[in-house]
Amino acid sequence: MKTTTTTQRVRLALRAFTLFAAVLAAACAHRPAPGNAMPFDQAVNQAVDDLMVQTQKLPAFLAKVESTLTQRRIVIDPLLEGASGQQTEVTRVAEQRIVQRMQAQFKQFTVTPFNASEIGNAQYVLNGTLVRDKDASGAPYRLNLALTEIRSGVVIAQSVTRISDATLDTRPTAFFRDSPVNGKDRGVEGYIRTAETQPGQAADALYLERLPTSTVLQEATAAYEAGRMSEALGRYEAASKRPDGQQLRIYSGLYLTQSQLGRTADAEKTFGTIARLGLETNNLSVKFLFKPGSTDFLSDPKISAAYPMWLRQIARQAAQIDSCVVVTGHTSRTGSEAVNERLSLQRAVSVKTRLVGEAPPLSKKLRESGMGFRENIVGTGADDASDALDRRVEFKVVGCEA
Repeated sequence: MKTTTTTQRVRLALRAFTLFAAVLAAACAHRPAPGNAMPFDQAVNQAVDDLMVQTQKLPAFLAKVESTLTQRRIVIDPLLEGASGQQTEVTRVAEQRIVQRMQAQFKQFTVTPFNASEIGNAQYVLNGTLVRDKDASGAPYRLNLALTEIRSGVVIAQSVTRISDATLDTRPTAFFRDSPVNGKDRGVEGYIRTAETQPGQAADALYLERLPTSTVLQEATAAYEAGRMSEALGRYEAASKRPDGQQLRIYSGLYLTQSQLGRTADAEKTFGTIARLGLETNNLSVKFLFKPGSTDFLSDPKISAAYPMWLRQIARQAAQIDSCVVVTGHTSRTGSEAVNERLSLQRAVSVKTRLVGEAPPLSKKLRESGMGFRENIVGTGADDASDALDRRVEFKVVGCEA
C-alpha cells in the first residue's frame, strides 16, 4: 500500500508539473488583454469565451493527458465583489450568465452546482470578481474570471473584460446585507487573488484548501436566503465543526439563523465567538449604523435592537486580552472631508464609552480613531445597504503604550 501511495504521489507531481509547463506555454501564446469597455451581458460572454479559448490552445500533449479523464466537470464558486468580498445582486446575475454561456457554447465542459456532493467530482473550479475600475476611462467596472485545475492547484486560464454600464445593482445579497460583521478574511482574500492570477501560476493555497467547507457554507447561505432557517442552521453548524470552520462568515450565518429562530441565548454566545475570532485575527469590523450626522445609533429596532448585546460581547472579549484595542470609526463619502473626519472620531468615542460602560477596566485599554471616508470599501456615498461597510466601526488589537 505504501508503494502504491508513493507512486500515486509521483504521478500527481509529474502531472502538476506537466500542467504548469503546458499552461505557461499556452499563456505566452495567448493572453488576451482587456479590450474596450462593453455592455454588461456582452462583457460577461466575452470573459467566458476568452477563458475557454485559452483552454483550447493548450499544447496537444496536455490534451492527451486530459483525454484520460471521463468528464471535464467545472464548479462555479459564486462570484464576489472584489473590494468587499461580498456577493451582490449583479455578481449573482453574472454567475447565471456564465452558466448559460458555457452550457450553450462549450458543451465539452459540464457545469455542476457548487455543493458538497459535486466538489469531489469536479476537475476545475471557476471563480471571479467584479471590481470598480476607477482608473479606466469609460469603464466603471472590471470582470475577472479564473479557471483552476483543482488537483494541481494551477490556474489554467484567466480573463479580464471591462464593463461600460455605470449603474449595476451592487446591493449585497441578503446574507451579506444582514451579516453583523465584514466576513472578508484571509480565505476570501485568497479567492480574490486567485481570480486575478495569471495562467500557469498557482492559485491561493488556503482558498483551494477551504473549497469543501466553502460548498457547505454556500449551501447554508442559499437556505438562509430562501427562508429555510432550520436547514440553514444545520448546515452552518456542520460547517463550523469542520477543521477549517473557524470563519467569520460561518459564525455570522450561525448568528443570523439563531436570531431568526428566536434562539436569543445561542445567538449572543455565537456573537461572542465572532468578537473573539475577530480580535484574535485582528479583523473585527462591525456594522454599527448611526443616524446621519449623529453619534446615536439608528432608531429602527430591526437594525439596532441587537447593538447593546454586540457591545456587551465585544467588551467581554476585549477585556480578556492583555493588549489594547483601537476603536476606529468610518463614514461614507457624503459630506466634506473635514466633517467626516470629525464625525468618525466622535462615533468611535461614543462606541468606546459604551464599551467602558459594559466593562470599566477597558478604560485603560481602549483608544479611539477616526478615518472619515479615507478607507471606504465601496465608496459610492449611497448611504444605503449597498455601502453599509463604509460606515463600519473597526476594532484593532495593538500593543499598549507605557
